[in-house]
Amino acid sequence: MILTGQKELRFGGAIRIRIPALPASPVEHALRMLSRDWQAVLGEAPVMSAEPYEEADLGIRYAVDEDGIAERPEAFGFRFGAAAGQRPRMEIVGRDDLGLVYGILEFSRRFLGIEPFWFWMDQRVERRSEIAVPCVPYDAPAPKTRFRGWFVNDEVCLIGWKEPYPPSREVWLPVFEALLRCGGNMVIPGTDLPKTGVHFDVASEMGLWVTHHHAEPLGAEMFLRAYPGKAASYREEPELFEALWREAIEKQKGRSVLWVLSFRGQGDKPFWENDPSFDTPEKRGAMIGKVVRRQYDMVAEAVEHPVCCVALYGEIAELYKGGYIDLPDDVIKIWADNGYGKMVSRRHGSTNLRVPSLPEPGDTGKHGIYYHVTFHDLQASNHLTLFPGSADFIRREVESAFAAGAGEYVLVNCGNIRPHVYTLDLLRELWNEGMADTGKHLDEFVDTYYGGSGDLQSEIAGLYRTYSEAAIPYGPHEDDLAGDEFYHHPARKIISHWLQGKGDQPHRGLIWAAGDVPFAEQVRYFEQRCAEGLERWSEWLERCDRLIDKLNDPQDRQRVSDHLRFHGVLHRSGCEGFMRLCRAYKAYTAGHYPQAFVFASQALWGYREGLQALREAEHGKWERFYSADWLTNIESTVNNVDTLRRFLRMHGDSPDFFLWYKEYLMPETEKHIYLENTHRKPLSDDDLAARLKMKFDSAGSLLP
Repeated sequence: MILTGQKELRFGGAIRIRIPALPASPVEHALRMLSRDWQAVLGEAPVMSAEPYEEADLGIRYAVDEDGIAERPEAFGFRFGAAAGQRPRMEIVGRDDLGLVYGILEFSRRFLGIEPFWFWMDQRVERRSEIAVPCVPYDAPAPKTRFRGWFVNDEVCLIGWKEPYPPSREVWLPVFEALLRCGGNMVIPGTDLPKTGVHFDVASEMGLWVTHHHAEPLGAEMFLRAYPGKAASYREEPELFEALWREAIEKQKGRSVLWVLSFRGQGDKPFWENDPSFDTPEKRGAMIGKVVRRQYDMVAEAVEHPVCCVALYGEIAELYKGGYIDLPDDVIKIWADNGYGKMVSRRHGSTNLRVPSLPEPGDTGKHGIYYHVTFHDLQASNHLTLFPGSADFIRREVESAFAAGAGEYVLVNCGNIRPHVYTLDLLRELWNEGMADTGKHLDEFVDTYYGGSGDLQSEIAGLYRTYSEAAIPYGPHEDDLAGDEFYHHPARKIISHWLQGKGDQPHRGLIWAAGDVPFAEQVRYFEQRCAEGLERWSEWLERCDRLIDKLNDPQDRQRVSDHLRFHGVLHRSGCEGFMRLCRAYKAYTAGHYPQAFVFASQALWGYREGLQALREAEHGKWERFYSADWLTNIESTVNNVDTLRRFLRMHGDSPDFFLWYKEYLMPETEKHIYLENTHRKPLSDDDLAARLKMKFDSAGSLLP
């Protein structure tokens, strides 16, 4: 039914919507979303038909000249009117398929209240009897960036969430829907997933431009996977490389594709690591330029008006800035941050040159950026937890990139979506508007997704705002802030180095943070950083828990737990576990083996708390979501520390595993008269550690 007023239309119930005849696949997907949203809010699904009946309440159609819709891709608007004798009608008008998709989704957001991250934030959807639509024409502004999207990278949570592998449509649909609702139009749908997966098909069906990982130029199969045993050298096997590229072009040429031209070695590393004859920048740059030009020509032969880009990532950026690579004039040059949000070259091992990663003044052509809100580097990156830097830091970096001319393209490493919604929403505003007021954005974000919290919304916003202040600064730069991997990869390296008996030499894999100093000093560095972090994160987490106690709305309590407390627990428990591990090494080197055993047990208990946080976040539709935590891999750290603890118990408590009990815990009156055959069952590691801790604490002998 439709009720009309002078200045607005009121929709309620099962209205009639006129849609295009034979709608294109992206529009079909958007109509499916609109029908679902309409039913969720108004209780009945709309009736959709392409029949030209006069009584339609809402029309969805492509633009004609009289509409005045902008002559640009993806343009859309809302129009109102009525022919003589007909009832007033609203129309969603789009210049093309994506224009209609964005128009439909904007209608859903404005008038039905369905927000971009409704699925990922478990948004509360309010039921209503009707909605009011002001009869005010609307024309959507052009986004700041022409190409804007996500790289669904390191997506182990998406892989492990549901049973089928590779992930099914059930997993990909909410990912791509959220991207479209953010105004995104391109995607790299996953990392090195089997070609039998549906990820590329679903992305294309929904209207997204598909692009490629810089290690998989043109989306081609990895050379060594296609030709095992062959030398992965373009110099030696150009025909085989080109056969893979040609196959990829033929497979994709009917789709909207941003063709990535690149040449890196197998396994996403410099190609000269496998071909040492390329031993100068001149040789390396010449080969990359030759390959890129050949890929460019191959695409141009098969595709009309192709859009091509080159990822200036790692060594390719350094060679380009040095003048060693010649690129076609019309490719989009993509500059990357260092994985920690700073537009400088990334750290390789302990080498951190921090070369600016933006176009120089006078560098002509089109430029864009590849930006990480999540990263995986086996050092200090954030994978399971929110980006540790401030919103203002992100804003400055992205706005500076736009000011430098890199505004044609923004690709955001979005990881597993759910842990990173806040920062992804900030990037949504930046790629659409070109700028952001971070304070206003945060207030609107909290108001949107925590609507049941009333006066406590300011406290929720305060937790988001102070999150970066609790992060551990592990180096001299503003982006040297620890994510969750800081507590795990270095910790496992320390355990391995220790148990292999290499404590007399530094661990080369820890120099990036602790320096090239003796191993004991490297361990001390991490102990100190984590002790500082433990205090900061404990204080932040206490604020979070006090807020949760005050929240009356159960949905907001769960949201704060999932999207704020979860992150704080992973940080606080990581600090606790790693600090105690370092103290275990200190006690061990001093010959205090029972104390080392207790510290290792405390480390284990700390890391187990982080593992428990993963399980508690897996409720409802999120069952199993963190089951494939194979990158930070908290469970692996737990197992490593448990191995260490068993090793330490052998230093004085074996072979019967009763000696420490006898020495420290058995009453003095029993020590000299007990019968061994009545004491057969040793204490478990946890029980022994807990009782020893109480003993040492009371005696003041468990020192940091």
